[in-house]
Amino acid sequence: MDTLFPLLTTGELMLACLVGVMAGLVKGIVGFAMPLVFISGLTVFMSPELALAGLILPTLATNAYQALRQGPRAAWASTARFRVFLISGGITLVAAAQLVRVFPDRVMMLVIGVPLTFFAAVQLGGWTFRLARQERRTEAVVGAVTGALGGLSGSWGAPTVAYLTALDTPKADQMRVQGVIYGLGAIALVGAHIGSGVLRAETVGFSAAMIPAGLVGMWVGTRVSDRIDQQLFRKATLVVLLIAGLNLLRRALIG
Repeated sequence: MDTLFPLLTTGELMLACLVGVMAGLVKGIVGFAMPLVFISGLTVFMSPELALAGLILPTLATNAYQALRQGPRAAWASTARFRVFLISGGITLVAAAQLVRVFPDRVMMLVIGVPLTFFAAVQLGGWTFRLARQERRTEAVVGAVTGALGGLSGSWGAPTVAYLTALDTPKADQMRVQGVIYGLGAIALVGAHIGSGVLRAETVGFSAAMIPAGLVGMWVGTRVSDRIDQQLFRKATLVVLLIAGLNLLRRALIG
């Protein structure tokens, strides 16, 4: 245990696996928020940097599952449609990732907590964005902001979901597009954080150990999503995300 997970006790690893299952469950139901749940839960008992390392590989695995659930042809079509978003986000993700190790823990919590709380609050309040059509300039800006947030925190779900919702993307398409966007972003995240030093010999074993937990949770979540009213579970998820975001803000501002 000490060799594979030198930065964690056995109890902490078990708690981390439980967080991983819950994160996968939420993602399976609504298609996003796995990194947000992961990092909100893990930072209760470990550093934000280690939490970020832990979510990287399970995020990659679950997004591959989500993107390819309807086959590679549909996934490729989604990639082509949102290529501007992906390119813009990929560039800023890699650049922002290099700043992770010099950011104070409280700053990182604030970076994650503010957009998470804002997104959950406005969605629960019934306020939604509307865009008449997919426009490249807007997409490039949203992609850049999303990538920067992802590079710093490992989480880029909130602006992505807000953008897809603003375009009135149909539910099935939105789930697949999210998988493609997050999956390609996760690939960039792996490379970026190998370079930044967040994903290294001492942390890669922990991140790999989180893959089964995330996949189990997501498998259950997709079954729930297929059988039970999506809107009810989406609202419940947003309540959880709002609480998680407020907790991160409390820790960032008060300690």
